[in-house]
Amino acid sequence: MSKKEVAKYREKVNWKKELRLLPGYLIVTIWILFGAAFLLWILAASLSTSREIFSGTVFQFQSGFHFENYVNAWNAQNVSVYFANSLLYASVSCVGVLLIAGPASYVLSRFEFFANKVVKSSLIVAMGIPAIMIIMPIYSMTVRWGIKGRALLIFLYICMHVPNTTIYLLNFFATLSRTYEEAAAIDGCSPAKTFWVIMLPLIQPALITITIFNFLGVWNEFFMALIFASSEKMMSVGVGLLQIVNAMKYTGNYGGLFAAVVIVFMPTFILYLFLSEKIIAGVTGGGIKG
Repeated sequence: MSKKEVAKYREKVNWKKELRLLPGYLIVTIWILFGAAFLLWILAASLSTSREIFSGTVFQFQSGFHFENYVNAWNAQNVSVYFANSLLYASVSCVGVLLIAGPASYVLSRFEFFANKVVKSSLIVAMGIPAIMIIMPIYSMTVRWGIKGRALLIFLYICMHVPNTTIYLLNFFATLSRTYEEAAAIDGCSPAKTFWVIMLPLIQPALITITIFNFLGVWNEFFMALIFASSEKMMSVGVGLLQIVNAMKYTGNYGGLFAAVVIVFMPTFILYLFLSEKIIAGVTGGGIKG
């Protein structure tokens, strides 16, 4: 691209508009600085002793960096078990949700049948039902039937995220041109093969975005795991952190507590750090007609 073309597309700064937006910039800046300071304090506390934390000298590191806090949190405080459980719950649930919601959203968006609108309305209604309203009846049934284990939690997580995932993907499938399916039909592709080989890869940004949201939703979920995780070996990171906090009354190892918080936070941070552009593309892409 030549310099003239670059100059043509370069917009001049509208200082009046920028000044009107200045209060918003200030609010966002303050919010970012507050969040960064909060995270840095937690990171510093995870490398400090309990005495330094309570004395407010975590940034001075008077006794050095205590990396053993992470080792103790990972091993002695069972963070490795909680971490593995949450990783299992989130990974398997995300795959299960896509296997159900992907075909469902495609069929609902591309095919007309007598129950189409009823199914869509039911999914929207399901999205509006608070999980706390149905957890106790489900718990009562599972106790009566003797159902428990990790498979139960994974099943519940899948059911919880299928409605919003299906509705989210509906819009993306609706934006795709029908010429893809017509060309596939001419080449002899069945509807199922057309979906898996052609249509599903076309909405990859949306799949990545909704999978990240579902992963974080399961990873950060607390109440359902608290009710249905019947043993410490099944606990997720949220419930595990609660156990660690309760143990502080006897151990007093607050450095290990903040180390556990950092370990639990890392997957969320890494996902946003490396996939932020794909998240934005998935959120905004549904408004573009193909």
